[in-house]
Amino acid sequence: MTPRRNSFSLGRMAITLLQLQSGHKAFGAKVLFDDATFAINEGEHVGVIGPNGAGKSTLFKILVDQEHLDEGIVTKSQQLRLGYLEQESDWDVDQKVEEYLEKNCIKPLWELKQFGLKLGLTEGHFQSHLKQLSGGYRMRVKLLYLIGQEPNLLLLDEPTNFLDLETLLVLESFLQEYKGAFLLISHDREFLRRVTDHILEVESGDIVKFPGSLDDYFEQKQMLAEILQKQVLSQQAKKKSIMDFVTRFGAKATKARQAQSRLKALEKMEVIEVKAAPTHSHIYIPPASPTGKMILEVENVECGYGDKVILKDVTLRLERGNHLGIVGLNGAGKSTLLKSLGEQIPLVRGSIKWGHQVSLSYFAQHTPESLNPEHTVLEAMASAAHKEVTQQDVLNIAGSLLFSGENVHKKVKVLSGGEKSRVALGQILLQKSPLLLLDEPTNHLDFDTVEALTTALEKYEGTIITVSHDRGFIGRVANKILEVNHGKLTLYPGTYDEYVWSLQKGFLAERDLNEGAATQKVSSEKATEAPKFNYKEERKKLETQIKKAQKLIEDCDKKIADLTKKRDALNENLMTAAGDKAAGLAKELHELSGAIEDLESSMLQAMEDQQKFEDELKQLVG
Repeated sequence: MTPRRNSFSLGRMAITLLQLQSGHKAFGAKVLFDDATFAINEGEHVGVIGPNGAGKSTLFKILVDQEHLDEGIVTKSQQLRLGYLEQESDWDVDQKVEEYLEKNCIKPLWELKQFGLKLGLTEGHFQSHLKQLSGGYRMRVKLLYLIGQEPNLLLLDEPTNFLDLETLLVLESFLQEYKGAFLLISHDREFLRRVTDHILEVESGDIVKFPGSLDDYFEQKQMLAEILQKQVLSQQAKKKSIMDFVTRFGAKATKARQAQSRLKALEKMEVIEVKAAPTHSHIYIPPASPTGKMILEVENVECGYGDKVILKDVTLRLERGNHLGIVGLNGAGKSTLLKSLGEQIPLVRGSIKWGHQVSLSYFAQHTPESLNPEHTVLEAMASAAHKEVTQQDVLNIAGSLLFSGENVHKKVKVLSGGEKSRVALGQILLQKSPLLLLDEPTNHLDFDTVEALTTALEKYEGTIITVSHDRGFIGRVANKILEVNHGKLTLYPGTYDEYVWSLQKGFLAERDLNEGAATQKVSSEKATEAPKFNYKEERKKLETQIKKAQKLIEDCDKKIADLTKKRDALNENLMTAAGDKAAGLAKELHELSGAIEDLESSMLQAMEDQQKFEDELKQLVG
């Protein structure tokens, strides 16, 4: 559960760690931000959001002196200890992990190793050379390196890329409890919701800091937009009134002085500027080609590379309209399964039975790299489109992926990583395939495009199999969850949110231990005789536990009702507030929402406990 925090220590004001004043940065004619001013205080957990190309990573590089402002100044506190996790790092990949950490970190190696184990690093990883590690494990080593520097302000640029769910939850827990401050760039809404208490928006040439959670940010931004629009309308009405007065009475001697006075007032009137909103993506997916009810069937299949078997006894049946989310640890075989189903690699044993008229489109993490660099955006998309797709359809999907006007004639070779990903996605969506296989489709996409893609796939009537570390994406798109664990596939019975909750509570780890224990026959001649079972005592114990759980549910329910009334009242007050008062109300609302969230979590746990004890009691009484 996200801790509710503030930036003030008891009895003193928080120290400002760094401040940007009147900052201006441009590359050629493109202005990233102008007259930007904000401060970061100790203990603040700040999410940095904005479209791709808005200047988020550039801002980080300015703060660590890798780039320079065109105008303005960055002021840093003497107490500042800065740690920077960038997307790409220059480091000696021939070093061993242990050697790299021991040489460069302040914290002792044994302490870093303890946290490294929580991140999923093994002793084998510590003894490996950096070049032998995958991108996901290199990211974990970078995180350990940062922790080892003992900074009080972290700059984290997309730290969740390539992390599996379990490691992501560990990172989430670490950031929630982190006593220092951090600035975090991420397009994962759920992750931002759970670890941040401020939002820094980099958009349309401005940098604006908002207090409160991500949801508070959306509410405040909507409220500010409405207030600004009302001010504009009011000012326009005043201007019209003045001009009407001047037109009507300007020529009359008795009214001329008043007319001139009002014209001067008009000239002095402050101009309220409403910047054009950034273009938002709305992705349209052409309807899939028709198929039969059954999409694919596999039974007792083995997947792997050559003679190396990664997954055994793969059995799966998918019907039209199923949206399957594949989850599990990095290295468990998720991408291997997707490649096997997508016929990118041959099956080690067995075959896939395809349904009537089923064709597939496969998006892999490397797909953008396989684009023809000499193609324009339009040519690249058109080259992969279904024969029934028109030129206008291609233009529509290009526009929905933020390629419009002259941008559709840009060559692939000059596009950014995020833009190439959008082109590759456009190719997949234009193929009208009834089966989409998507391996990390949200990587390198900006906040808005991820939301648009999520919304489009959520409504898609075809069949989807996807691997993603973005919880918000997979939680909304997938209606079935398949876990890959220790070479086996398990269809999880609940929703993705329930799966994450089970993982956080350790239920799945407990299951794995029980399954492992069941495969081993442990015997001992010296085993002592089990104590005799006391029926009455066990029944009384279960009945007491049920009553205790019921009481907790009732208490939580009452408290939630009371706090919800207070929250609704605060929301009403916030609609008419402004400035410091609005910020104070937003902060209070954030803390109140957190308390409700904590109570709801406690009530859910009590309900689970009650059901468990009732089931045990039923078994006991027969």
